[in-house]
Amino acid sequence: MKGKDVDYFTALYDVARVINASLEPSKVLEKIVQCVVKAMGVKASSIRLLDSRNRMLVLGAANGLSKGYVRKGPILIAESGLDRKVLKGRSIWLKDAQTAKDFQYGEMAKAEGIKSVLVVPLMLEKKAIGVLRVYAERIRKFRDDELKFLKAVANLSAIALDNAGMHKTLQTRCDLMAAHKYRIDDN
Repeated sequence: MKGKDVDYFTALYDVARVINASLEPSKVLEKIVQCVVKAMGVKASSIRLLDSRNRMLVLGAANGLSKGYVRKGPILIAESGLDRKVLKGRSIWLKDAQTAKDFQYGEMAKAEGIKSVLVVPLMLEKKAIGVLRVYAERIRKFRDDELKFLKAVANLSAIALDNAGMHKTLQTRCDLMAAHKYRIDDN
């Protein structure tokens, strides 16, 4: 077993621990992108989630990106060939995001110092709910083990978001049932 493999196992363990420690999506996603940056030795990472109308990807969390880059706005699915492909379940590597025609914000990538980008879908069963990206400062061909690691993290992220949503729904139902019971008991 290679040293880097051990780092990925440790990083996956760290991601699973983070997911298990909180049901607050924003905290979990922040920790996940931090773990990804550290494990893969990349400039940055981000998680973007589909909005309720499936028309744009909104920022869920980012690590290593400037405030200006993060505030560039949502990714419009209609204008991003890259994300349309990823949301169909494909993983995409862009050798140079600054010149790639499928990358919506190429000029901003140049200003940010981003070269290569790897994007994988966050899938729940067979439905994409968002994307996980890693950004490199130089041209970088990602290895198969890096792609597998990123896909595993994306799957864990999707499960974490689903669990948080189910927990919130269950908590709301319990609160409503308790309120209803107290009203009945008071009468």
